[in-house]
Amino acid sequence: MTDTQTAASPQAQANDEARTLGIFMLCLLAVAIGVVAALGAAVFRYMINVVHNLFFLGTFSLEYDANLHDPASPWGPLIIFAPVIGGAIVVWLVRTFAPEAKGHGVPEVMYAIYHNNGNVRGVVAVVKSIASAISIGSGASVGREGPIIQIGASFGSTLARWINLARWQRITLLSAGAGAGIAATFNTPLGGVMFAVELLLPEVSNRTFLPVVIATATATSIGRFMFGLDPAFLVVFSDLPDRAMFNLLDLGAFALLGVLAGVVAWGFIRALAWCEDFFPTLPGNAYVQNAIGMLIVGIMAYAFFLTVGQMHTAGVGYATVQSVLNGGIGTFALLAGLMVGKIIATSVSLGSGASGGVFSPSLFIGATMGAALAALGNMLIPLAGFSLVEFAVVGMGAMVGGATGASMTAIVMIFEMTRDYNVIVPLVLAVAVATGIRRALIVENIYTIKLRNRGRPIPTIRHTNMYLVRQVADFMSPAFLVLPVETPIRAALDQMVGAEARHIIVSDDGRIAGFARLQPGYAPDRYAHETLGDIVADDFVIMPKAGILNTVITRMNQRGRSLAIVVDNPDGGVPRPDDVCGVIDSREIADAVVSNHYA
Repeated sequence: MTDTQTAASPQAQANDEARTLGIFMLCLLAVAIGVVAALGAAVFRYMINVVHNLFFLGTFSLEYDANLHDPASPWGPLIIFAPVIGGAIVVWLVRTFAPEAKGHGVPEVMYAIYHNNGNVRGVVAVVKSIASAISIGSGASVGREGPIIQIGASFGSTLARWINLARWQRITLLSAGAGAGIAATFNTPLGGVMFAVELLLPEVSNRTFLPVVIATATATSIGRFMFGLDPAFLVVFSDLPDRAMFNLLDLGAFALLGVLAGVVAWGFIRALAWCEDFFPTLPGNAYVQNAIGMLIVGIMAYAFFLTVGQMHTAGVGYATVQSVLNGGIGTFALLAGLMVGKIIATSVSLGSGASGGVFSPSLFIGATMGAALAALGNMLIPLAGFSLVEFAVVGMGAMVGGATGASMTAIVMIFEMTRDYNVIVPLVLAVAVATGIRRALIVENIYTIKLRNRGRPIPTIRHTNMYLVRQVADFMSPAFLVLPVETPIRAALDQMVGAEARHIIVSDDGRIAGFARLQPGYAPDRYAHETLGDIVADDFVIMPKAGILNTVITRMNQRGRSLAIVVDNPDGGVPRPDDVCGVIDSREIADAVVSNHYA
């Protein structure tokens, strides 16, 4: 046990008290974090504007409305290579300064909360903002919310470390920064709070909730001063049906939209995970792999330009979403093609090394999916009168909720982004169905699957004690011996003393037979003629090295076992004695709890 883990000592407890601020001071820090998050969102947006205008229009300008389509690029077909050039710069930045800046940001924030004591390096904010601005501005199919979340989280974490705050307060300020960032980006104060609560905060109480609310309110206020009061997307309410209630056909259609969203969210998660695994296996280095992916993205975007007049799948895609909400895109074939194209473009962009978020692409996919279903419904049932705009708004929420697993965040943010109260009832229905369908198909969401594949999972239900997410490899006991079943007990005791071992794993003919509880140095006469086979116990469970404490405790409790044997056999198959790498008994569990309780 290291010095930093001896939290039970009086000196360590005093240090913890000295590093814990009162709620008033914590809220003052939250105000500062909100200010920085809002300013960061503004600077980040202007950086995207500059890069976009340079790459696509050949001009230097701070002015760019992402909700409007661009005129034709003066570069002609050469615009295909814009994402390739931008991607090469991004790869260099990420590899040189901050590997954490790669990808869509939120998984790295979750990793910091659950596996890195709430620590996010300050340099990440700088590198992430520059890399993501170049990725988005040069045409990679990624969103701007993931970077600003990571930027806000980085500042909150850095400020907390500078003051040397306790772990739970570092995590609180980190979450406040993330929520403030997304609130300032989309003008969604409630959505920012819900995002922090549903996806980041392990504990929801007054001491954690209040700083998050203050940070998001501060960031939103400053953001509205700089960007205005308009919502992220404008919905023409006069074009929406004025309904006192929805009939069974409407509700059935919205429920079907939820089912479709759940399936599409599953496909999006799988496609993104596959691309993130596939591109690093391609020949060449990271630059070559990124160039291949960005070339695919550039070709796809230019193909849409040649076909329908706009590079729909390039960048954040807000202009396409706004076009759908304006009723400007209404054919089923085009809407379905845009949905599939955005899934591919986003998965390829992030898989090959772009830096940006997945929230905006989810909005794009959801809007085109919802409108496509309405268009198909009107073709099949001409008298149905489904509104493409209405289904697009609901589809956005269903896709976000299904992909991220943050149902309340999706409902609240879509309402704040569109100010369309007309669709609240179908929105709640579709989001609930989408989330349920996606969870039935795959437990992990688009954020947590990356951590799962990295061997650093977090609990499905995240409002839990922090020590429960400690990885098995971090607290298992390596002080064990593997001895054959025929070993005399006295000989086993002698070997335990010599090896300073605390546990004995008993093997029998190449398999794990169980374990023996022995006290080194104690050998009563009755053990004179007994072997390990006479006392072997089989009330154990097998745990992979990459598991977490929450899983260990749950599995031992459900099966009535008293010990966990940890194995490292990445190839799968039946664990063998040679695969054993550690043991977890009550002592190891107690040490994990004591040494990690808000240290």
